[in-house]
Formats: sequence, structure tokens, C-alpha cells
Amino acid sequence: MGSVPSITNLSEVASDHAEDLEACEIALGYQFRDKALLRWCLTHASASKTRLESNERLEFLGDAIMGAVVCELLFEQFPSSAEGELTRIKSIVVSRTTCAVIARELDLERFLVVGRGVSSTARTPGSILAALLEALFGGIYLDGGYDAARAVIRNKLAEKILSAAQSETGVNFKSLLQHLAQKNYNQTPVYTVLNEKGPDHAKCFLISAVINGQAYPGAWGPCKKAAEQRAAHNALSSISEQPLPYPPEHDNTGDDSAEVPR
Repeated sequence: MGSVPSITNLSEVASDHAEDLEACEIALGYQFRDKALLRWCLTHASASKTRLESNERLEFLGDAIMGAVVCELLFEQFPSSAEGELTRIKSIVVSRTTCAVIARELDLERFLVVGRGVSSTARTPGSILAALLEALFGGIYLDGGYDAARAVIRNKLAEKILSAAQSETGVNFKSLLQHLAQKNYNQTPVYTVLNEKGPDHAKCFLISAVINGQAYPGAWGPCKKAAEQRAAHNALSSISEQPLPYPPEHDNTGDDSAEVPR
């Protein structure tokens, strides 16, 4: 369906090895017929001679394919949900934060082809990992068609859709963070109360998520459950190097849209 550019700057990268490509295919649950296309999917702009040789165009395509598949899934699974609710869930499931979480869960970072500027950093930014996942979805579409891409996307996102549907805001951030922590550290996040204020009948809490000894930015909430959800959202955003949705210096306790799972 698409032509693979001639990529000229991959010789120093391990992902060009056949065994690494095979391991990537196992993680995805899909075997590429065109291995050059898979290498293209894995190539960040920092490792390519031109931007057209990077995975940016594939990211653009994969984002659209993922959106279509998620819309189809939501339409099928939630026949009684209104358009606004479906849109809310979709926006979370296809977000950069969620895509980065999935990429880390699949350990796709070890297959990413990057240049020295990116490889020298301690941790790959979440935005790059999210783009990698989208590029792979686009590559699967080009290699095997819509049905193949649909099958992989449904498999990788089904759990995230169910998690999103189980909370009032469309996503269960504590569940997402727990999966990520268990995958990366074999630990479960701990939630610590940093501060509290207000009378006993209307107390508010500042809570931080702690993983492997590292405390992430806390978040205020009108109850402990809401504060924990917001703290988990902050942690995921911090890990993915995204702006904090609930900066700890801001008091959001008056917000009626508290993220409390049902």
C-alpha cells in the first residue's frame, strides 16, 4: 500500500537486527511481511537522514487508523452511551499519555531507533513512545491492511477502554498507573497523604503517588479517592513528561468533576 523510503542511518542501531525485529513482532502480536517497513516504523527523526525517512508519516497514518478502530469499538460496546460520552472516552484512550503507557507496557522502547541526542537521555520521553506506537499501528495497516491493524489495536486498547468506561471522567488513572508500575518495577503504587485541610465534614486532601521510592507531584481532591485518582493522573503525566493536570500548588477541590471511580 505504501513505499518504504531508503533509510540510510540504521547501521549503528541494534533494532536493525533480525532477532530484535522478531522480538518487536512478538510484543505486538503481529508478524510483518515487509521487515524494511517495520524498521521504518521504529526509526525516530533523530536517527534518519531526512524527516521523510523517519516514522513521522507513519505516526500520522497510525493515529487516524487508531481513532477509527477505537470509535468502532466504542460504538459496538456502548450502544446506550451518548455521543458526548463516547467522545470523552475516546479522547482519553487515544491520548499521548495512554499511548505512552501502552508502549512502556509492551517494552517497545528497546526497539526504538534514535540518534545520539535522544539516546543520551536517561529515559525516552513519553511523546516519542506514543508516536512510536502510532507509527507501528500505521505500519501494520500498510503491511497487512485494515483488518490486521484493527485486530492489533483492539487487542492492545481493549483493556484501556474498559478501564476508561469504569470512571466518571472516562479513565481510571489509578488502574493505568498500577499496570505501568507493575510492568516497570514489579510494584504497586502507594498513595501518601501530604496535607489536609477543612472541617471534618468537608475535609480536602493533598495526596502523592509513590513508586519504587519516588514520590510524584501530589494533587488536591475533595476526598481521598478523588485525590488519589488525580495523584495517579499527575504521576502518569510526569512519567510521560506531559504538563501536570493538577499542579499541587493549585487547589482544585471545588471542581465538581472529581475523578472518583464508580
